[in-house]
Amino acid sequence: MSDFQKEIEQEVAANKILVYGKGTKTMPRCGFTLETIQFFDSFGYPFEVVDVLENMPKREALAEMTNWPTLPKVFINGKFYGDTDILGPMAENGELQKILQETFGHAGSPKTTIQLH
Repeated sequence: MSDFQKEIEQEVAANKILVYGKGTKTMPRCGFTLETIQFFDSFGYPFEVVDVLENMPKREALAEMTNWPTLPKVFINGKFYGDTDILGPMAENGELQKILQETFGHAGSPKTTIQLH
């Protein structure tokens, strides 16, 4: 196991919701990462974003571990779920909300997002 794989496993274990993306929670550097941040903000649970945009070895380790070539990559309670293409339909049918409530033991408190146009 590479050092990057160990680091990824530690980060995943330390966060109930972890998003590997391009940029950070306060400064996303791609539309898909921003979309994922807004998606999780709407559920109101704490989550973390790890920027792997410039860290190619770590991105490659993530791709190998998940068999998922693109970013962002979302882990919930230690399990890899893909991105919002997978999570969006899960939220529409209520499956994701159940997983989040089980993970955190309570309902979330959604943030209101200010849209700047």
